[in-house]
Amino acid sequence: MTLDGARERRVRTGGIELCVAELGDPADPTVILVHGYPDTKEVWSEVAARLADRFHVVLYDVRGHGGSTTPRPLRGGFTLEKLTDDFLAVADAVSPERPVHLVGHDWGSVQSWEFVTVARAEGRIASFTSMSGPSLDHLGHWTKGRLKRPTPRAVAQLLGQGRRSWYVYALHTPVLPELAWRGPLGKRWPKLLARLEKVSGDGYPTASLPTDAANGAWLYRDNVRSRLRRPRPDAHAHAPVQLITPLGDAFLSERLYDGLERWAPRLVRRTLDAKHWIPRTRPDQVAAWIGEFVTANEGGRLSAAPTGAYAQRFGGRLVLVTGAGSGIGRATAFAFAEAGARVVAVDRDAESAARTAELARLVGAPQAWAEPVDVTDEQAMEKLAEKVATEYGVVDVLVNNAGIGLSGSFFDTTPEDWKKVLDVNLWGVIHGCRLFGKQMAERGQGGHIVNIASAAAFQPSKVLAAYGTSKAAVLMLSECLRAELAGQGIGVSAICPGIVNTNITTTARFAGVDAEEQARRQRRTARLYGLRNYPPEKVASAILRAVVRNEAVAPVTPEARGAHLMSRFLPGALRALARMDPPL
Repeated sequence: MTLDGARERRVRTGGIELCVAELGDPADPTVILVHGYPDTKEVWSEVAARLADRFHVVLYDVRGHGGSTTPRPLRGGFTLEKLTDDFLAVADAVSPERPVHLVGHDWGSVQSWEFVTVARAEGRIASFTSMSGPSLDHLGHWTKGRLKRPTPRAVAQLLGQGRRSWYVYALHTPVLPELAWRGPLGKRWPKLLARLEKVSGDGYPTASLPTDAANGAWLYRDNVRSRLRRPRPDAHAHAPVQLITPLGDAFLSERLYDGLERWAPRLVRRTLDAKHWIPRTRPDQVAAWIGEFVTANEGGRLSAAPTGAYAQRFGGRLVLVTGAGSGIGRATAFAFAEAGARVVAVDRDAESAARTAELARLVGAPQAWAEPVDVTDEQAMEKLAEKVATEYGVVDVLVNNAGIGLSGSFFDTTPEDWKKVLDVNLWGVIHGCRLFGKQMAERGQGGHIVNIASAAAFQPSKVLAAYGTSKAAVLMLSECLRAELAGQGIGVSAICPGIVNTNITTTARFAGVDAEEQARRQRRTARLYGLRNYPPEKVASAILRAVVRNEAVAPVTPEARGAHLMSRFLPGALRALARMDPPL
């Protein structure tokens, strides 16, 4: 995606002409996107397109890059003071009467930290979203603090970031970076980005890359050493700050932002399981977070900051949960909602799905929707997938949870019983994986699929032939999908709970018995599960953990973990246990 259709203008500042592009209605809040090194404004094209329907989006080529002119001489032409002049000139040109919302990536973020902390820009910035670029002043204080107190942890952090900063040393080398960029590196850079970062082309990088990268080396030379030696003591942000940290960033350690609250008291933190170039690889998520933060600081309401072990991992992501009307499904929807995710609650019971969506909004979901769908209905699931993609976006996390229970001997289990169990427990999962997983793969921005199996997947039982078969199939399906989708950045986890206190016990069917005996067994099973009292919320926590850690198989409950170990190391003992009659 390119910036075709954008309105262009030239903004003069200090002998430089900046190439500025605008999208959206100038009457809407203005969002200025500042690119990094060795990029041009085109790095933002995917994000800008997603924001333009709600905001006045402004992008400009930093001096010496793209369509902007180059300072002469180069030395001294890229100081943070001059970059601040450029930003203020652009802000005055595109939004003379209202503060702007600032967004920076990489060196765009580094220079934007200067804008948001200097007195002459105070009042011109309504909010700042920072990605993959720390303040040089903050970095200087961070480094000096660890040198003053060289504990083992501090030394390890310094050495770790020093190793990641190899390119900074290289760019300070005279002449060689320019020769590399104008020669082989400039030619190979697009392929390197595609291979290492999964960055697609489509108008990016632009043809000016070799010249842009050669000029941009002076961003480092003019600023890094001087600021790290003498960091400003007053580098406090005068606007709210949103920090988005890619956890897989090869150039910047997550530890660089420790103690950032000292410098940015109005701070919202986000983390993303991605590499450095998130404006290109995760534009949906980046645009969602920018939009939410801008709206909140234009007088809107930012959802309450999530709490918990994984609170910062799912903010703004789209999570779809089947069987969300009760039990593990509802608890999972709430857990993701509390972590800031947008939730689609799917259940055959429309009223239960609506109640889950309503409560999800109350516990923290920025948005939540209810979709009454029977997961066994292939056409209905296809319509659901199309609707979700069109109206809400491509799902980031899919939780195939819908399931039913069936107990009874093999010969008492009718073909109709088998069909019903396999339709819900297996085909429901297949439909979800096929439809929503395909959308994830085509989007090319990763994702995660969670399939709820059971301890019955690896623990045989004389009375769970149909149920155990369905769950074992889900487990193997998950393992196969995990292998197939690994190269596309899509994780797949099979969750295998044991005895969990949910209403599946009151709805489970028992083959080969009359209605009175079935009711008695349901009551008996519900009582036993109630005495065990393992809550579905613990399974939901295990699901979030599995997504964060990209776990392949996650047995939940002590008995499930024990059975999983026995299946690997003591399969004979597990088969012997399978011959025992259940306490019904």
